Amino acid sequence: MRDVWISGAGMTAIGRRTEPLQSLMAEAALSALLMAERERPDAIVVAAMNPEEFVGDGNFASNVATHMGFAEVPTVRIETATSSGAAALYAGFAEVAAGLHRTVLVVGGEKMTHLATPRVSELIGRSIDPYERLYGATMPALAGLITRALMARNAVGLREIAQVAVKNHANAAKNPYAHYRQPITIEDVMTSRMVADPLRLLHCCPISDGGAAVVLTSDRIGVRIAGIGQGTDTLAVRHRQNLTSFRATQVAARVAFAMAGFGPERVDFAELHDAFTPFELIALEDIGLIPVGKASRATLDGETALDGRLPINPSGGLKARGHPLAATGLAQVVECVWQLLGRAEGRQLEGHTALAHSIGGLATNNWVTVLERL
Repeated sequence: MRDVWISGAGMTAIGRRTEPLQSLMAEAALSALLMAERERPDAIVVAAMNPEEFVGDGNFASNVATHMGFAEVPTVRIETATSSGAAALYAGFAEVAAGLHRTVLVVGGEKMTHLATPRVSELIGRSIDPYERLYGATMPALAGLITRALMARNAVGLREIAQVAVKNHANAAKNPYAHYRQPITIEDVMTSRMVADPLRLLHCCPISDGGAAVVLTSDRIGVRIAGIGQGTDTLAVRHRQNLTSFRATQVAARVAFAMAGFGPERVDFAELHDAFTPFELIALEDIGLIPVGKASRATLDGETALDGRLPINPSGGLKARGHPLAATGLAQVVECVWQLLGRAEGRQLEGHTALAHSIGGLATNNWVTVLERL
């Protein structure tokens, strides 16, 4: 199997955007190609969770390729709900590693802010179990259920859960691509309106538009993908053995580290899927970055802050950078690449090894990617 490198990484500013989805994805793709000094890829992998419903367009791989002027470049579309960007990265990785193509452009995006919030919630909610949905479950409601279980089992308090949001907003304030660039306080979080008890508005990521892209190559340049892993679990939350950890993340991390040939102790910083702030605490322990039962204390003590021992979500995470669904898994990788190559002005970290973690649906199709600057 060939080594796979990321030679280019680009993304749009995340937030409420007026441009069509195709234009957002083209902006990100052309930025990544410019960094990679490539005019044209050998193949393209497109990630979009639900453009048929969100923007009314289908056959989206060809749609986006044509919009970018690459109609004759072989293109496929990948979808694994909210982890579609990470899944597309895996597909592009496989094409290069197998020797099918030398250079693959991977681009993801979503446009949602033009729709009413209840409509967006309903479309995202289709990624959870239909039977649970029939009884009124929504993504925030199930996240609230998991949070209650986490609080009861691990003695995690509301202050620790709020601190994740405070930390990530502080990071996003330094990121010109972030949706929300305003610092917040624990009091702001704990007095924001209730969404799904105990989760309040500022525990939850925003609805965002945006695009992100990377250029993968077999040439030894840029950042190497040291390991990449996928993990899955039952669609229905009620069928899971444990509510306070995600099997899909644990499996994905084991596979990624096995491929990399080293463990979580080598990771210098990470981008974790914090669509709801307690999910960051769960991921820290599931991946092995923090010992079980210690993530909340580490967060309160500042270990995961930008100037801490193990910076988490230097971009601001989904919580504050924003969550344009199929762009998110790639936006995490873009941030990691920029950090590793010294391009994260205003929030630059030191380190040689980074990790990106993406959740699909309610932790039914998760991915972990380990990146290394040699």
